[in-house]
Amino acid sequence: MFIFIGALIVLGGVLGGYTIHGGKILALNQPSELLIIGGAALGSLLISTPLPVVRGIFAQLKQALGGGLKKKDYLSLLVMMFEIFNVARKDGLIGLESHVEHPEESEIFKRYPGFLKNHHAVAFFTDTMRVIISGAVQPHDLEDLMDADIETLHEEELRPSTALGAIADALPGLGIVAAVLGVVITMAAIDGPPEVIGHKVAAALVGTFLGILSAYGFVGPLSSSLKHRTNDMRQYLGCMKHALLSFHKGVAGVIAVEFARRSLYAEVRPAFLELEKACNETKKR
Repeated sequence: MFIFIGALIVLGGVLGGYTIHGGKILALNQPSELLIIGGAALGSLLISTPLPVVRGIFAQLKQALGGGLKKKDYLSLLVMMFEIFNVARKDGLIGLESHVEHPEESEIFKRYPGFLKNHHAVAFFTDTMRVIISGAVQPHDLEDLMDADIETLHEEELRPSTALGAIADALPGLGIVAAVLGVVITMAAIDGPPEVIGHKVAAALVGTFLGILSAYGFVGPLSSSLKHRTNDMRQYLGCMKHALLSFHKGVAGVIAVEFARRSLYAEVRPAFLELEKACNETKKR
């Protein structure tokens, strides 16, 4: 939502100021300049970036346009973990095996579709629970294991935004390439009428304009948006880490999720009473 709003503000501010100053919007319609800049940017992306990362760019952009993690997502995560820990309290760790081995069939996980759709989160949670159920790892070793997993996933998720940022850095230069080619065309028609030469010079300058605007107005901010989303995902996994580690140390489920709640930023952290109420409602099922 805010990505679209931001893009409209950028376009409105730039084009509005341009038209107020007497500019004509149609003068900016230069398909050849767009083809040069866009084609060169896409080509350089394919040259410099592995195919899985290219796919990751489009996948993350799609997710970013759909909105990032919100307070309700973290509340659902905390309540889901409380339910899982409550099962372990009643039935022992053996009672968790069916949920962990087949999360897509678990009645608990099915109640939290947002979590179930997050494949990284599901894998992180279930893999860690398998280790806990095995009883073969000490709490400090489990913490190191989760830290390594989170760091690896974070670096993997950062690659698309880094690649997109590199393209944003290149776009002003590609705009200059388009402008230089426009100047070459202008020089070839230097003996033409002044209005023709003026039109060609204007078209060449549009290339520089488009390169700079797309870099600093759209692609660069999109890269930053993906980085913020990646950091949100790191916090999401970190929230699970604190709860799982506390649970493995033998802490009661309600206290384990409280450790996790305290690890969240204030803007997405549910209130204590809000979490307590949500957890109590699960006991009625």
